[in-house]
Amino acid sequence: MNEYSASPATAEDGDAPAAPQAAGHRHAVVLVTGLSGAGKATAMKALEDLGYETLDNLPLAFLSALLSPESEHPARGIAINVDIRSRGFSAEQFLRRVEPFRERDDLDLQVLYIDCAEDVLARRYTETRRRHPMAEDRPVRDGIALEQRLMSDVRDAADEVIDTTLLSTNDLKRLIAGLFPLDSAAGLSVAVMSFSYKKGLPREADLVFDVRFLANPHWVPELRPGTGRDPEVAAHVAADPEFPEFDQRVTGLLTFLVPLYRREGKSYLTIAFGCTGGRHRSVFMAERVGGVLRESGHRVTVIHRDTTFA
Repeated sequence: MNEYSASPATAEDGDAPAAPQAAGHRHAVVLVTGLSGAGKATAMKALEDLGYETLDNLPLAFLSALLSPESEHPARGIAINVDIRSRGFSAEQFLRRVEPFRERDDLDLQVLYIDCAEDVLARRYTETRRRHPMAEDRPVRDGIALEQRLMSDVRDAADEVIDTTLLSTNDLKRLIAGLFPLDSAAGLSVAVMSFSYKKGLPREADLVFDVRFLANPHWVPELRPGTGRDPEVAAHVAADPEFPEFDQRVTGLLTFLVPLYRREGKSYLTIAFGCTGGRHRSVFMAERVGGVLRESGHRVTVIHRDTTFA
């Protein structure tokens, strides 16, 4: 962390003004940044739906004036999109200007970075025929690669990184709702996710459990079209001789750990269960563990990353 000087600053010099001596209510501020086409607009809309006042494409030089202690802050929270399109933007300038705000007693500032795989970004730009902001006179992939390099330090310094490569719009909104609630009494929010190992690990997961050792309904023709939500599929997985002990151990571990994470002040926890196809065993376990944690009094969202339901 950079050392913060309490001397006044202006919008031109980029340093944050001094915080008030008495710390009162901490205003929630989310700086949304990341790769072009990765889903920042969806993230901003999700934050707006949560009650944040939103500002898009704010020039970096305006941050100090906007977040000045003398400024009238929104009653709830503010979300600001600052990215490669913003006037005066560079990773170095972004990090330098943001750091003093983290030390302010009156602000609860978090940086959210929206990421996405290069191939998926290239496909999105090709399908929509939009121009990439860094590829006006070059192929789209060149622009994506350049932006990834320019933004790498910002990504490394972000408080939260969401990779939208395999997330639906609704899943992205649910993750953001869990990460940035405006209700100060909300406490820890838990997301329990199912996923397919074929499509890669969820980067946002804090805890990952591999359930590929359990009986696989895929090899039962009448069960194959179903999902882990179906009673017949659930019964098949639960009939595995190894399931009762595994279930007891994993639910016991998580009901023990989650309150400890909450006690330490963690606001969001993602627990992921993975199987081969992300359709049967992982879905069953995500639904089951989500239910157990809800019964224990926790706020839980269940997300099925790689399976859609009719």
